Formats: sequence, C-alpha cells, structure tokens
Amino acid sequence: MKIRDIKNADNAKIKKIIQDSLKSLGLAIPGTAYFDPQLNDLHHYYNHIKHANYWVVEMENEVVGGIGIAPFNEHEQVCELQKLYLTPKAQGLGLAKKLMETALLFASEHYTKCYLETQHELEAACKLYEKFGFTLLPEPLSGSEHSAMNAWYIKALK
Repeated sequence: MKIRDIKNADNAKIKKIIQDSLKSLGLAIPGTAYFDPQLNDLHHYYNHIKHANYWVVEMENEVVGGIGIAPFNEHEQVCELQKLYLTPKAQGLGLAKKLMETALLFASEHYTKCYLETQHELEAACKLYEKFGFTLLPEPLSGSEHSAMNAWYIKALK
C-alpha cells in the first residue's frame, strides 16, 4: 500500500472509481460528486488551488482510491474533506483510515476546521468520520454545492 499525490495519469482511473462507487450506491444523480466538473482533471484542480491536495492510494501498483482537501471558507479557515472513495476490493483493509490520517494532517497545517458532506445511508463512512472526531451538523454550511447530501460534519483541527 502506498499513498501519494495525484498525478495527471491518475485522472481517468480516479474519476472511474468515484463514478462507479456513486453509481453502485444509487447516487449517480445531480447534487453529488458524480457530476462535478473537476472530475475530468482532479490533478489540475487540486494543484492549482492554494492549500489543497488530492492523494491516491495504490495496491500492487494500481490506484484503488483517493481523498482530497480543498478550501471551503478561507476567511474562517475551514477546509473540506472531499472525494474519499475506494474500489470494492480496497474496502475493509484500513485504507480509508490511512487516507483520512494523511488528509487531516495536511489540513491541520493550513486550517482550523474541516467540513464534509455525505449521506446518512453511507453508514461505514459516517462511522469512520465520527471515529476521527467529526460531529454531525443539523444543516450544511453556507456555500455547500452538493444538494443531494443529507449529512454534514465538522471537526476542529487545532
């Protein structure tokens, strides 16, 4: 297992992982990451934003998932944890935990809070976020773009 920064060559693979995952959950709908315009070039997107990054995880030299951090509200020093997805064969191996550790360490160097949006139905993901100290919010933060999400979490980083 290896976690590294996304490369241009990873774009198509990580887009497929994200879209296949959302499709399998019945979430290939507007208001989810499925239709995010930056999915075609995540490398460019994350590398051209200050204090943002996207990491991929490899197993046996194959990209099997990833996670991102990007600014959400820079004025309030809030970032957003984005696009944590793994292929089915990579699930249950502790890779999401390792990706979370990597992303949150980076986030803590640049922000005071981390926000994320998900679905209550994604129970394993919600449990993971809660293990990492995220608390459920009653509504999304102002500026949220994913209208199909119904669970919003925040975590103090400092």
